[in-house]
Amino acid sequence: MKTKHIGFLHPGAMGISLTVSAQNSGHIAYWASEGRSPETYKRALKKNLVETQTIEELCDRCSIIISVCPPHAATEVAEQILQYSFKGIYADVNAISPERAKDIGEMMSDAGIEFVDGGIIGGPAREPDSTWLYLSGHAADQIATCFASGPLETEIIGDEIGKASALKMCFAANTKGATALLCAIVAAVEELGVRKELETQWSRYDPEFAQETLSRISRVTAKAWRFSGEMEEIASTFESIGLPNGFHLAAHDIYQRISKFKGADLTPAVEDVLDALINP
Repeated sequence: MKTKHIGFLHPGAMGISLTVSAQNSGHIAYWASEGRSPETYKRALKKNLVETQTIEELCDRCSIIISVCPPHAATEVAEQILQYSFKGIYADVNAISPERAKDIGEMMSDAGIEFVDGGIIGGPAREPDSTWLYLSGHAADQIATCFASGPLETEIIGDEIGKASALKMCFAANTKGATALLCAIVAAVEELGVRKELETQWSRYDPEFAQETLSRISRVTAKAWRFSGEMEEIASTFESIGLPNGFHLAAHDIYQRISKFKGADLTPAVEDVLDALINP
């Protein structure tokens, strides 16, 4: 297999795991260090990514660029690439709506850049059969080969831009949407004074459910800042096909209320999370 020079924007926890799969597959992973945090620099150094100072240099050195960023930044990151003379393949694997994926795809196509739509299901890819990258677009097979040796799993689901993003949105609508709903339920019973009783009733159906739910509420705070934007993308997806979008707009608000725990050294106590929900 011919070695590919692949640029990653930007190697956060998920992005850095993708670079490892690319390296495992015999390719060279690059990143652009300008304006990035010390934490990102440490991750890139630890995983032996090739540093470029600027996005312009990244565009010059790479034939493939993969965007892995928070949903709200996806369009801005794409626009940064359009400032330069990049003419390779650009894959957006962010948690964005199908419509936004199509908009970015049109921007890239107009600039002579091949676009691939992607959606990641699962956490950072650290072991086989745990994280899947779904891909759609005419060049999807070329992105799949970037990660052929895993542990990231890839699956191509067609040529149509938006298919991969649609799958990601609908999957996360359940998983992350359900977690937001549980946050609201437990905050409500706490405020109404019947939390103990609800936990007892839950335990009658499943002895582990109450404790697992409380742990889930505490753990989700680490990513709530990111999930809030994802809920907006899901709401937009539902609205675009005529479905009510209010549930996921409310989930956006739930995650916004607990996003203040971002970067905390310790997982917060569930009581602190409930207080943040009730008293934003």
